[in-house]
Amino acid sequence: METVTVRGEGITLDLLLWRTYGVRGQQLVEEALDANPGLAGVGAVLPLGTVVRIPPLPVETRAPAPLITLFG
Repeated sequence: METVTVRGEGITLDLLLWRTYGVRGQQLVEEALDANPGLAGVGAVLPLGTVVRIPPLPVETRAPAPLITLFG
């Protein structure tokens, strides 16, 4: 699990995770809150200097959607 220090103003947990992985998702936010006890108590906008443990990106277990082409 990697750690990230908040170095900008107006950073939310969701934004921090999106900047780390390029994806958004409630499951990822919940896992990050579980990995960081007390983080929910600091508010929606993370204060400067807050150290956040970033959970690994969950592996999707769903089968990929079938590929549909218009020409081929």
